[in-house]
Amino acid sequence: MKDTRRRFVTAGFALFSALTVALPSFAQTAGKDYTPVMPVQATDDAGKVEVLEFFSYGCPHCADFNPQLHAWAGKLPGDVVLKKVPVTFGRAAWANIAKLYYTLEITGDLARLDSDVFRAIHGERINLFDDKVAAEWAVKKGVDPKKFADTFNSFGVMSKVKRGDQLAQVYKIQGVPALAVDGKYLVGGKDFNDTLAIADKLIAKARSEKAGKK
Repeated sequence: MKDTRRRFVTAGFALFSALTVALPSFAQTAGKDYTPVMPVQATDDAGKVEVLEFFSYGCPHCADFNPQLHAWAGKLPGDVVLKKVPVTFGRAAWANIAKLYYTLEITGDLARLDSDVFRAIHGERINLFDDKVAAEWAVKKGVDPKKFADTFNSFGVMSKVKRGDQLAQVYKIQGVPALAVDGKYLVGGKDFNDTLAIADKLIAKARSEKAGKK
């Protein structure tokens, strides 16, 4: 966990510079409020503004951010979609909890258990990094044991984990949590509130850019 904190702090100073003045809508500064994604990445639905959160259940900062992010996401307009991307940074333990995320997504249990996973790891100190412990925990939480077993080590889940790490490399993610808007902007901010405020402005900017192309 200490390495996670160092990784986050390093990324924070590189990407999350503080705002010094109140900014009008769209008036963000590259390198200060956001980092341009180069090259621009395609999104799954060109008709919507896509927000990606790169995260890990193993990251304490992601655990702290999660309730605030979910509250923010619940107020997003219909043309904006939030997608979460668990990353591993090459760690076997984080790969297991990325697999847990996708397994719960496939079994249909993610919405009700997402916050519980963070709570189990960081509050209850349950070792969900271990696949056997994760399976036992999930079953206790009401996940169908056969569905979980069939899914956790499936080709589909492994492919999703690999794809998440590929996205993290393309977006040059150095620490989590990290937000990216519409394949173009890696969001900055001095704290979680600031990050979400900047994300709102970048969403508006991306929406305007889409409208200009029509």
